[in-house]
Amino acid sequence: MPFREINSKMVEARIVPGQRMFSQRGAMLAYKGEVTFTPNMQGGQGGLTSMIGRRVAGEAAPLMTVEGSGTVMFGHGGHHIQVINLSGDTLYVESDRLLAFDGTLEQGTMFMGSQGGVMGMVRGQVTGQGLFTTTLKGHGSVAVMAHGGVIELPVIPQRPVHVDPQAYVAHHGDVRNKLSTALGWRDMVGRGSGEAFQLELSGNGAVFVQASEEKL
Repeated sequence: MPFREINSKMVEARIVPGQRMFSQRGAMLAYKGEVTFTPNMQGGQGGLTSMIGRRVAGEAAPLMTVEGSGTVMFGHGGHHIQVINLSGDTLYVESDRLLAFDGTLEQGTMFMGSQGGVMGMVRGQVTGQGLFTTTLKGHGSVAVMAHGGVIELPVIPQRPVHVDPQAYVAHHGDVRNKLSTALGWRDMVGRGSGEAFQLELSGNGAVFVQASEEKL
């Protein structure tokens, strides 16, 4: 059920009988056909265990189950929308950035401390993203939100990518991240607001970076 990009801030999804998708509540802009929207109480594809994990993690973003036959246009808050296609790998993304995603994807939660130990927990505090992040795994499409547009940067072995924590949107693939410190030019001229910390992503995959340091 791939998304069709209408413009940088709106996407359209085709809904077919027997399949479903999930969207953030309030993200539906318009629809055609016989489509139903139901508040989701089980937290997406993953059931009760996944829901409980996300509620403990503070990652319980309100979702709607979208089913039926027709087309639905999605958008939210005028944010830029980036469509990410997964082919069996896992996407790591903050729950409040999720606009809509295929119901075939398995949703879960990962403790940030598991990537980098204590530094992983520090990363959550510094970035304001919390100590947990949402995971989506399988084959399907995800529409995520960001400020000012998104660029996809490949992460390849022996070539880590360093990202401003506030500009980080999501990543997928076999990628590990850790928090590192560095003195940037903004700190030297008095505009330091977190640039002394960087996210170092290594392995094999890709990271999505927004053209802003503003959180949603």
